[in-house]
Amino acid sequence: MKEKLRSQGWFGKTGKDGFIYRAWMKNQGFPDHEFRGKPVIGICNTWSELTPCNAHFRELAESVKRGVSEAGGFPVEFPVMSLGETLIKPTAMLYRNLASMDVEESIRANPIDGVVLLCGCDKTTPSLVMGACSVDIPALVVSGGPMLTGNYKGQDIGTSDVWRFNDAVRAGEMTQDELTVAEACMCRSRGHCAVMGTASTMACMVESLGISLPGNAAIPAADSRRKVLAQMSGQRIVEMVREDVRLSTVLTRKAFENAIIVNAAIGGSTNFIIHLLAIAGRIGVPLSLQDFDTLSSKIPLVANLQPSGKYFMEDLYYAGGLPALMKELNDSLHGNCPTVNGKTLKENYQAAECYNRQVIATVDQPFSPFSGVAILRGNLCENGAVIKPSAASPHLMKHTGKAVVFENIEEYKNTIDSPDLEIDETSILVLKNVGPIGYPGMPEVGNMAIPKKLLAKGIHDMVRISDGRMSGTGFGTVLVHASPEAATGGNFAVVETGDVIRLDVANRSLILEVSDEELQKRKKNWKPLHKKYDRGYVSLYQQHVEQAHLGADMDYLLGGSGSEVTRDSH
Repeated sequence: MKEKLRSQGWFGKTGKDGFIYRAWMKNQGFPDHEFRGKPVIGICNTWSELTPCNAHFRELAESVKRGVSEAGGFPVEFPVMSLGETLIKPTAMLYRNLASMDVEESIRANPIDGVVLLCGCDKTTPSLVMGACSVDIPALVVSGGPMLTGNYKGQDIGTSDVWRFNDAVRAGEMTQDELTVAEACMCRSRGHCAVMGTASTMACMVESLGISLPGNAAIPAADSRRKVLAQMSGQRIVEMVREDVRLSTVLTRKAFENAIIVNAAIGGSTNFIIHLLAIAGRIGVPLSLQDFDTLSSKIPLVANLQPSGKYFMEDLYYAGGLPALMKELNDSLHGNCPTVNGKTLKENYQAAECYNRQVIATVDQPFSPFSGVAILRGNLCENGAVIKPSAASPHLMKHTGKAVVFENIEEYKNTIDSPDLEIDETSILVLKNVGPIGYPGMPEVGNMAIPKKLLAKGIHDMVRISDGRMSGTGFGTVLVHASPEAATGGNFAVVETGDVIRLDVANRSLILEVSDEELQKRKKNWKPLHKKYDRGYVSLYQQHVEQAHLGADMDYLLGGSGSEVTRDSH
């Protein structure tokens, strides 16, 4: 046992080195027996008051510590960079890779045998999982949980309603004072977004991958059972160290396929694609953009959750949680995949029951035949673009229209509501230079607002295309992740206002009806519009970030470097 523990390379040493390692830990009041052969469990905490979704994590960490101690481990909590989606500028996505580096190096450099990853807000989950994959020691995830469902004027509300409220204010149907009241009505408890946005999608992702305990995804943050799960996770990670169950044990190709299938059925965020690709790249599992289309195409929408449906994460939990939903997908899932609790995925969901068919439907009688994501190809997106059919308008899934192009986010903001904007409901909005390099960081601006002049006509959706992302809480006929992005000088960089674009989701095509000769001519005169940074992390990011269809990780972070520390510090 002692020979197997990484931590004994620190605490098990004799002489000067062992003295230093133990003595300075003892100044926190730890007795000597804590260092004698116990698994040291790191609690990787993304608590921050600047990350409101994760602001209750100090309390959650205490529950994890109780579980670790009960199982005979030695818990040590440590902080890493926290990414608060709602506050960070210019976008939290810019720093996902940086946070993953923080996690990777913090785990490797310290005497940790296993790690519990405390994450909740959108980017904290993928960044922690990516970093932990690169080290590959025993690890599991405890999500922070969704906030309680909001209620405004007798109606249930969640983050997806922000977009509706915004349009209502712009159309003069809602006052700013009413909007201010709605703020408190929506965010009325601890936790992340209450809808199937990116945070909830990430929580479902880790449970369907098998790297969290069953039930993790949907327990509300304010529910006492969230603390129970955290304590049980603390117990289990100690057992995982003793059994040497690593992330690479669980994260097989079949596990990734399960996650894609589940994401289709829940109407998960399009951001799922970019994060799962990055995680696969770290753990060394081959995964391509096309896999998401192939595996999702025959899976219907089973979960009736906003923004694709009606209900909220709290309702999903009461209806039986993700295990009940996965049970409905039994014929499509690889049920024999191992999970972190030592059981197979099927063993974890086979006893689950559905308590509300309004929230969790069946595969035979789903809420919608449209689900998951569709990957489009064509000369406007040679390496692919992404649409979420379950959140789109059926009448726009096959559409031809003239492009109204915004060269950057500033031009869009300055002109979208101009009465002089030449546009109608058949037009296609195109936003360029908001990709990984061009923004930089690939912000969630793809679900562009409908122009005021069209809102006044009762238009609430139109085709929108960008090389950026969209919020998982957003909805509409929105095509995102166009790759290669405009900043690289491909076809997307030279689309012009007035060009005809043809969209056909059923046939997976996105065509710019401009000749190859004309496109080549435009490219010769093209000049990059994005700002190039010359210092710090952002400079490194622009130089090394991969395109969206590859996961937007840094090229030098692919794969892992293991847990070995080759040099001592003393």
